[in-house]
Amino acid sequence: MIHETAIIQEGAVLGRGVEVGAFTIIGSNCVIGDNSKVENHCELGLQAGYSENDKLYIGADSLVRSHSIFYLGSSFGDGLVTGHRVTVREKTTAGVNLQIGTLTDIQGHCEIGDYVRMHSNVHIGNHSVIGDFVWIFPYVVLTNDPHPPSDVQQGVTVDDYAAIATMTVILPGAHIKEGVLVGAHSSLKGSTDKGYVYAGSPAKKICPTSEITLQDGSGKSAYPWTEHFHRGYPSEVVSKWLEK
Repeated sequence: MIHETAIIQEGAVLGRGVEVGAFTIIGSNCVIGDNSKVENHCELGLQAGYSENDKLYIGADSLVRSHSIFYLGSSFGDGLVTGHRVTVREKTTAGVNLQIGTLTDIQGHCEIGDYVRMHSNVHIGNHSVIGDFVWIFPYVVLTNDPHPPSDVQQGVTVDDYAAIATMTVILPGAHIKEGVLVGAHSSLKGSTDKGYVYAGSPAKKICPTSEITLQDGSGKSAYPWTEHFHRGYPSEVVSKWLEK
């Protein structure tokens, strides 16, 4: 289960059934949950100057794909899944079943909820706070410096069930409320209203999300998306959605 070229430093804790691929390094302060798999050429447990005595926790049943890097000082719930060449800096906490797409970069000091989906090439700036069931699509950037370069950091907040479409920039301190859809190629600052579409550069309020219909000929509303999109979510979660 542990490739002969892998380096598992003394003090690392690996649960039952953990697999470690070729040329992967797992540092001494790492804890990997049962039945997780860390593929080839990964490095888990890098040290930053202010996290060297912290641990890295990765929950059970996780999959870390090749060439991914995780710093010490972060914690991930069960069912973490990454793409390839992911980087996660220190002081990030995440709930269950976080999915991080290929080449995505989480800059650290972030709070991430349950069942969050990040696609490829996403950048999550320091001090971002992301709720549950959030979708972040390719090439989205959450920024944090209101007048770069400076030492001022104002993280973005994204509430539950929000979706941020591709190629969008969220400016420092923005607050995306529950159920909001931010359209592709947008630039959004400030605070939104719950359950609305925002689009454009600068982004403006367009309409309630309930006015968008599915492009499948049914004429049904596309939002809230939980009423029709259930792929990848456990049955107990879907059951709660359908009860509402």
